[in-house]
Amino acid sequence: MEDGPGFRFFAWLAAVIIACGVAGLVLMLIFTRAWYAWGLGGAFLLFAAVLLLFGWVYDRRQARRYQAE
Repeated sequence: MEDGPGFRFFAWLAAVIIACGVAGLVLMLIFTRAWYAWGLGGAFLLFAAVLLLFGWVYDRRQARRYQAE
């Protein structure tokens, strides 16, 4: 009988937290470099372009899923 979450859960949680931290650091470095190079407007344009690309890829994947059903 287990008393609670074991080592596997906490190792997974630590890995997720570290991965999110590294991803956040990389995104912040890209955003701040764009801000330095192109100013506030250019940085937000880059951010919007990345979000639009992500949305387009997500939408294409969802459209394939709905066509299969």
